[in-house]
This record gives sequence, C-alpha cells and structure tokens, in this order.
Amino acid sequence: MKKILIISDGDVGEHFIQRVNETYTSENIYYVVQTKAKEHLEINPARFKFYEFDPTSLYKLSNLLKMEFIQVFIAMDNQIDVENTIKNIRLVKKQLRIIVLNKWKMQNEDANVVLVNSNELVASRLLDYLPNVPVIAQNVGIGEGEIMEVLVPFGSSFVYRHIGAIEQKNWRIVAIYRNRKLIMPSRRRMIQPNDLLVLVGEPAVLKSVYRSIKRELGQFPEPFGTNILLYIDMNIVKKSTIKELVRRSVYAHKMFKHNLIIKVVNPSNIEILQYIKAHKSININVNIDYDSKNIKETFFDDVKSYHVGLVIVSKEMFADMYVRKALYEAHLPVLKLSDRSFSTLKEAALILSNNRDLEKIAATIFDISEQMNFNLDIYNYMREHQDEKELVAEHYNNLSTIFSKTIKILEKDENPIRLLKQKENFIQLLPFTHKLTSRRIYSLFSTDSEKLYYKLDDYHQIFIPVQL
Repeated sequence: MKKILIISDGDVGEHFIQRVNETYTSENIYYVVQTKAKEHLEINPARFKFYEFDPTSLYKLSNLLKMEFIQVFIAMDNQIDVENTIKNIRLVKKQLRIIVLNKWKMQNEDANVVLVNSNELVASRLLDYLPNVPVIAQNVGIGEGEIMEVLVPFGSSFVYRHIGAIEQKNWRIVAIYRNRKLIMPSRRRMIQPNDLLVLVGEPAVLKSVYRSIKRELGQFPEPFGTNILLYIDMNIVKKSTIKELVRRSVYAHKMFKHNLIIKVVNPSNIEILQYIKAHKSININVNIDYDSKNIKETFFDDVKSYHVGLVIVSKEMFADMYVRKALYEAHLPVLKLSDRSFSTLKEAALILSNNRDLEKIAATIFDISEQMNFNLDIYNYMREHQDEKELVAEHYNNLSTIFSKTIKILEKDENPIRLLKQKENFIQLLPFTHKLTSRRIYSLFSTDSEKLYYKLDDYHQIFIPVQL
C-alpha cells in the first residue's frame, strides 16, 4: 500500500478528499490532516486515516512524517500557512514530492514542489465550454493538445462521411460519442451531426483538423488559404488569351469574395502588362517578376507569403507536366480556365469513379457550388463496378439534404466523358491526386475518368486536393 498525505483546510480541500474517496484504486492509503475535523460521508476507514492538528506545528507534523509517504497534497486557504507547512515538511523530508493548490502567485524553485494554479484550472475549464474552441486533454499524455475532443456541427464537411474515406495522416479518430454513448470507430462507420469525436495526433495537425471539422459552407477557399492567386507564365500562356484569363479570374475573385493576387513571370508584352496593372485595387494585387524564372523558383514562396487558398491557371499552364506537378505539391485547389465563358456557367459536373476521393472532397464541392450558384450533376457510368460508387452517391445525397442543395445523379450506360463533350458549357470538379501529374500519353488506354481529365480540356475544371 502506498501512503499519501493530504493536508486540508477549506472547501476545496474537503471536496478533494471526497473525490479521492470516489476513485477506483484501492492500492493507496490516505492520511488526512485537518485543522478542524469534518465529517465525510461513506468514507472507507481502511483507506483513510484522519488527524486533527495545525500542520504549521513542526513538532506535530514531524511525528506524522516519520512514516514513508510517497506524496503530499496541500489544499489550504491561507498562503502563510501553506508556506510554513512546506518549510516544516522540508525540514524533515528533503525530497518528498509536494503538490500545492496555489490560489495566489506563489513561486518556488524546489523541483519537487508542484504549484497547481487554481485560477488557471478554472479558466481552462470554462474555456472548454466556449463555442468553436477545441477541448484539449490537459491531464492525459503530454497535455499539449495531442488529444482533442471536437463536436461535429450540422453543416460540417465531416458529416455523413465514412471514417475510412477520411485521410488520417499523423492523426486518428479513436472514439465517437453519440447520444452520450461510446461508439468505437470503424472504416464503414459514418459520422453524424452532433457526434463528439475524440482525436489523437500531432497537436499542430489536430488544430488543422479542428478547423476542417468546424468549417461550413461559404468559406471556400478556406481552410486551404485566404487568397486567390492567378499565375501567368508568359512563356507558356498564349498572349491572345491572357486578357480573357484575367477577366475571368477577376469574376471568380468577386464570387468567392477573397483577395486576388495576379502574379506574372517571364513578362514579354508591354501592352498586356499595362492591361493587368490597370486591375490593381484594394482587393487585387499585381506582382510582375521581370527576372526570367520558372514556376518552381517562385510559386511556393508566393503560396506561403500570400496565404493562397486557390490557384488559377490557364489550360496551357496546366497541360505543362512540370507546372502540374508543382501545383499538386502545393496541395491547393486549382481552377483551370479554358477559352469558354465563365460568368454564364450554371452547371458543375462530377464523374463517379471506383475510388473514394470524391467523398473526401464533397464538402468543398458543395461549398464551391453554393458560392458560384452551380447546379450539381453527378454522372454514374453503370457499366462499371458499383459498390464504392453507391457509398459515394449516398454521401452526396446526405450532404444535399444538409446543405439544402439539389443534386442530380445521372445513371448512364454511355461513357460520361463522351456525353459531357456534347454540352455547350459546364465546369468539371474532380479530385487532384498524384495520378494526374503523370504524362498524358501514359493514360491513353486508361478507363479511369480522372486520368482522362484532359479529354475535357476545352471546359473549365477545378482540381481539389484530397489531403486534409
């Protein structure tokens, strides 16, 4: 049996004794010193021994300290009494660990004296009840936020998603509380509104996950970033299309209500540069790099310095494999603009595939469709395996109910790419995965609709990263 000494004087001390009595362990025996004895209900006499004396008395306390205690707890209402009690203990026991309830601004350089600030504890507990603030486990692990509790709001991007479809890199969903009951997570378990998730992972990663869970519609391009970057390399983009590219980008910037940065590298036409500079305003920043550079040299610096959440490029730039790889490595959504009208767009198209990437980006797709006022059509090629597609379709139907956004799931026996090429105008939304970075020639005989994205190159497309 391990002996623990509790020195109590006041309401907090009495409450602590009662809580100790309610703990599960039966391996400890507690010696309680009180200046005035108080009656405790349902105290186990085999585990608790009570003494009534003033702990500031060295003579009386030293007699008790003849026993071998592993720890001392001090919860008293008077600072002078606390300080003198610590001195008395140290005269008898030099290395005994002392835990002190610090209601004041006490300082102590003794490594074996732990000062627990009561104001910090109360403020921290109150903070847990603030809306939109993550609840972090402070007495488990290292207490730096590696264990977090998050309530999933009704409009969250995580609602009605299967846990197996959520990429969990450096973090995990380890428990779900629903209607005050514990549910163990599995790959096919679906998250529902008002679920309480317990997350474990790196503190910095969990902060990002928390923001993603709490995100609702109308925030895009957040949480990827706060600004929109139009990137123009005049060595790649056709000069005849740049003015239209700028106009369409300005329109997109107004719809998303985020600042636009126009970055030009390898400038080679004064008239076009003057046209671009004319768009400079409070919400539009123009940055022209007159040094001959490629996208790799400047792109990642721009993404970081401007806190970019959406990148806009022309179809010529996206067709360049090296540019495409740089865009993928940035893990940002990319809007690839074609030569068709952008302001008259009314329809967004998705093609279901056998992987679950579309489920991962569903909330972002609904966010974009809501802000741009797009109708959402989902094409399901019925001659392909349907099990995974049905799960994705179920997810989109659930989200459509949450966000009050009507969608159409079109089941077709004809290849959706062939059907879409017959349309006048639309925007295609698809996941931005590593397979899109390979050379187009490698996918000539592929049946993967995502690898064949370039078949719809004459239409606008948004590529959304699947990483959280």
